[in-house]
Amino acid sequence: MEGPAEGWRKAARVVLLDGRDRVLLMHGFEPDDPSMTWWFTPGGGLEGDEERERAARRELAEETGITDIELGPVLWQRHCSFPFDGRRWEQEEWYYLARTGQEASWTGGATDLERRSVTGLRWWTCEELLTTRETVYPTRLAELVRKLLDEGPPSTPVLLETEHA
Repeated sequence: MEGPAEGWRKAARVVLLDGRDRVLLMHGFEPDDPSMTWWFTPGGGLEGDEERERAARRELAEETGITDIELGPVLWQRHCSFPFDGRRWEQEEWYYLARTGQEASWTGGATDLERRSVTGLRWWTCEELLTTRETVYPTRLAELVRKLLDEGPPSTPVLLETEHA
C-alpha cells in the first residue's frame, strides 16, 4: 500500500469478534447534528511514534474496556476522507482482526470528542449487518465480515477502495 499523502492521520481499527462470531461496533453521531448517525469499528489515531498494533490495543481498551484479546493479522487497509466535527479528516486505516470472550461496555470515551460523538456499543451478527438500513463504516463491512467468517483472514491485507464522504 502506498503511504498516505502528507497530513493524513494514521489509524488502527479493530474488527473484534466474540465467541459467537458477532462483531462489536460503536454508535457515533455528528456532534453538531445528532440526527446524523452511523456504526463503526473501535479504534483511532496513533499517538506520536506509537506502533499500530499498540494503538489498536490501546484504543480498544479505552473505548470498550476490553483488554483480553487475541490480536490477529491486519485484514484490510483503506484511505478515507470525511467531514466530522467541523473539519475534514484524511485518514489511513489498518483493520486488525481480534477475538475476545470478554464483554464490552461503553467507557464514555477517552477524549472530549468521543464523549461528544459516541452513544454506545453493540454486538452485531453478520446477518444483522447484511440487512441493516443503518449506515456502517467501512461501507462494505457486512460483506467483508461474511467473507472473513467463510474463508478466514486473507494471507496479506486487502486494500479497500478509498471512501470519500
